[in-house]
Amino acid sequence: MTEERRIRVLVAKPGLDGHDRGARVLTLGLRDEGTEVIYTGLRQTPEKIVQAAIQEDVDVVGLSCLSGAHR
Repeated sequence: MTEERRIRVLVAKPGLDGHDRGARVLTLGLRDEGTEVIYTGLRQTPEKIVQAAIQEDVDVVGLSCLSGAHR
């Protein structure tokens, strides 16, 4: 019997945007569907997001940013 590896997704909030409801809802929805989700939290730098993606060995990186706050 072959065990399938679950898809691993990193969800991150780059920049100074403090609104994370959408990212948290997405995280819960993905988990409900069997996806392994790592949520980095608010105000992440691009470098920290890349570091977390490598460390967690994720398959997908999802970024949530509102109105250009990632700059």
